[in-house]
Amino acid sequence: MSKLYDEYCKTYKLTEENSDGFYDLVNDIYLTDEVQSLAKYEQHLDIDRLQHITAVAYLSFKICKHFGLDFKSAARSAIMHDLFYYDWRDGETGKWHRLHGYKHPYYAYLNAKELCPGITEEELNIISHHMWPLTIFPPKSKEGFVVSMSDKYCAAHELFYSLSKKYKARFLKDIERF
Repeated sequence: MSKLYDEYCKTYKLTEENSDGFYDLVNDIYLTDEVQSLAKYEQHLDIDRLQHITAVAYLSFKICKHFGLDFKSAARSAIMHDLFYYDWRDGETGKWHRLHGYKHPYYAYLNAKELCPGITEEELNIISHHMWPLTIFPPKSKEGFVVSMSDKYCAAHELFYSLSKKYKARFLKDIERF
């Protein structure tokens, strides 16, 4: 198995004890009612939004730490990169959220500013540019690029998990190692 895939699998069994200090950096945000409420929203079919942001944030944390980048800003902004409180697939609000892929980084940006009054400009930039290249402007930092690519990596695995019985069976075996 690849090291990146192993770290991704680990996010499904992540605890304070095996998180390499990740939760120490993010718990003030992660344990808020706002972030915990994301568990009720579908993100990528069978995967809820809380699991998705946890995986993106942990991978971003590990990659940035490995390369000597600002892993704290990467982890904290990744926790909030999908901080919006609606299901864009909902028929009632579906028309309003038709351009969700383009617009949700802005909603996450606004919600992050409200949730964390001390949020840095760097973290806000990472949140607002995480959908690049779908959105026009790329992230301004290496950490932003890491969060953006981690988001795509996790989304791909979540879709494979949801759409392939064979992948799902293998993945469920793989996460048992943690």
